[in-house]
Amino acid sequence: MFMNWDDPLIPAHPPAVPPAQPVASAEGPDVLSPINPQDKRVVNGRADINQLAPFKYPWAWEYFLNANKNHWTPLDINLAQDVHDYHHKLTPEERHLYENVLAYLTTSDILAMRNIGLAVMEKMSAPELQIYQARQVYEESLHTWTYQHCIETLGLDQGEIYNRYRVVPQIHGKIRIANRRLQSILRSDLDLTEPAALHDFLMAYLFFAAVFEGCWFYNGFTPIFALQRRGLMKGTAEQLQYILRDEVLHCGFGIRVVRQLMKEEGIAPDPAAVAAMWREAEAAEAAYVGYLLPRPMLGYSAGEHLEQFRHVANRRARQLGLEEPFPGARNALPWLDEQANLRKEKNFFETRVTEYQSGGLAW
Repeated sequence: MFMNWDDPLIPAHPPAVPPAQPVASAEGPDVLSPINPQDKRVVNGRADINQLAPFKYPWAWEYFLNANKNHWTPLDINLAQDVHDYHHKLTPEERHLYENVLAYLTTSDILAMRNIGLAVMEKMSAPELQIYQARQVYEESLHTWTYQHCIETLGLDQGEIYNRYRVVPQIHGKIRIANRRLQSILRSDLDLTEPAALHDFLMAYLFFAAVFEGCWFYNGFTPIFALQRRGLMKGTAEQLQYILRDEVLHCGFGIRVVRQLMKEEGIAPDPAAVAAMWREAEAAEAAYVGYLLPRPMLGYSAGEHLEQFRHVANRRARQLGLEEPFPGARNALPWLDEQANLRKEKNFFETRVTEYQSGGLAW
């Protein structure tokens, strides 16, 4: 059967085959010199962007292979118990927390998808970097589907939940900061041979990898994990565990690219700009968690959440080779790292096996 390209559901008759036409030869030499992998660069490379190998960044290809071992969808996870928990077990304060975590995450993952797909990926000049980021764009879409699946399954008001990022100042504050810090590199005509533009790109990608994904996302799942630890909303938490494993790779890849970019271009982020970035991120996180948790719930508090943010921020700074922004911050939620390393065992008769093939990574 031939496909009808105007409507794939309607059969089409086989197309008439036109007579063969001579093919005009393309201009240019018949033979090109082999590429030198040393001509590859994170940005401003001189090698053929369409030729994958030989690799200059084999670790980027490994990220891609590992990401594809971690395939899952939200339909793999049963949310029936979550529906019962939400309507019959959660307190009003816990429902407030749950709903607003989803409200923040729904918008954040779309923003992440657009930043990688429209701003970062096109400026990479080595295909092994672009290929992993293409997978990352898909995963951000998958995460958005996951939050939508939770919202639909629980019967929440979709318009009301999605609009909270616009009408709740504490949620909007984080999104506004991310938009401002990432907007400058969305331009396709950004000239990264210019020192000022290159530094802007470095700062934007550093924010995205270390703060947006490395801290705000990583710390952002903890309220749901705190409910899970009490036997509540376990299906949602399981989905967030899978998302967290994706984010382990996203953050690790982004930080490695930033370090490579600094090495290749001989640049470093302005220390004052980095310090201001961390202060702004901390203030936004404090306002956000204060709105989520005006009063502590069993096993979790706003103070612990914010201290954990500072602890994780120090870790990201060390990974980047930068000064810790919050010296002395303690690991207030030691169980959080465990979430990225738990191995799933499913009842075959309840849901299909969704255990990752690759182990968790150290954050």
